[in-house]
Amino acid sequence: MSSFVAIIGGGPAGLLAAQHLAEAGHRVRVYEAQATVGRKFLVAGHGGFNLTNAEPGAAFETRYGPRQNHFARFLTHFSPTDLRHWVAGLGLETFVGTSGRVFPTASYKPAELLRAWLLRLQALGVEIDTRHRWLGFTAAGLRLRDERTRQEFGVQPAATVLALGGASWAKTGSDGQWVAAFEEIGVRCVPFAPANCGAEVAWSAFLRAKTGRVPLKNVALSCGGPLIRGEIMLTDYGLEGTPVYALTPALRTALATANPAPLLLNLKPDLTPEQLREKLRKPRGGKSLAAFLEQTLRLGHPVPTLLRELAPAEATATPEALGHLLHHLPVPVTGLRPLDEAISTAGGVAWEEVDEQLMLGRRPGTFVAGEMLDWEAPTGGYLLQGCFSTGAWAARGVQAWLAAR
Repeated sequence: MSSFVAIIGGGPAGLLAAQHLAEAGHRVRVYEAQATVGRKFLVAGHGGFNLTNAEPGAAFETRYGPRQNHFARFLTHFSPTDLRHWVAGLGLETFVGTSGRVFPTASYKPAELLRAWLLRLQALGVEIDTRHRWLGFTAAGLRLRDERTRQEFGVQPAATVLALGGASWAKTGSDGQWVAAFEEIGVRCVPFAPANCGAEVAWSAFLRAKTGRVPLKNVALSCGGPLIRGEIMLTDYGLEGTPVYALTPALRTALATANPAPLLLNLKPDLTPEQLREKLRKPRGGKSLAAFLEQTLRLGHPVPTLLRELAPAEATATPEALGHLLHHLPVPVTGLRPLDEAISTAGGVAWEEVDEQLMLGRRPGTFVAGEMLDWEAPTGGYLLQGCFSTGAWAARGVQAWLAAR
């Protein structure tokens, strides 16, 4: 016997939960506050649209930090391989890039994948009501508002999946306003914090004028832990780039205990300390530091300006001191970029508020998926995979709960 299931939120987590439940024979209706579904999904595609990652499972789980024990279950149920098979089932193909990231083949755009997905949902009988905003809970169901008519109404589904997103990129509908409704029924939510975002550095006017926006390639960063390699971008407000994003959790922790946070930049991670010192012992022959670094280490603009900005002159006086500085250049991070600029957010529904099936303890029959939960992961496919996997897991929980009834 089919049951009516409401999905609140038309992002990856909500739409995949809708698909799995419809395939199981349930009547599914998706309510989305925006004019179209999948807005953040499409925005994420502007940066390259990496759907998941080919990293081995044991290492993949660790990308979810303190929540990796939870995600081990979710990823087993709906794995990166399952995600690729799902894409193939929509008639599209994927490939693994050199970094391990998984992309749709070059001929496919994010909008094409979403279009194929919506056609599949339509074929399964899933109904989608856009411009319908969830307002909160009622004693027996949910309260919504049709944004076109401003009329409020209630629905009483047999089960509900809430997938309302985190609190970044509010223009896509992911604004975190749902927290108030959760707190009204006593559900504890961890305050949102920016994740996968830029770091702020109080550059001098001289450096901003001298360098502008410029990349530093083949470098590494650390913040009290292992080195994260990649390319970073100097900006007028600080630093951007994948290594910076990966260190957001460590930077948040450091900023809570120290001001500024101790971020270290390694400008020559391919050289050992001894190899670096050996190169720096070569005679300068009257060359300036900038010319010497360019000739000896191929460290051109903006490195000399950066050294001048961040280190005293005596730190470059000897090969030993200069070598240490090039491997451990301190960058005083004073903060993180605003929440709405972040690619994702940490914070959300506290884990003790949901059971192993992601059902709210205070609201039986209501399940939570996606960025609403308090987790974070780096870019590189891990964020989307986390949303898909929690959506699939919540759908599994709904089916088990309805079957038990």
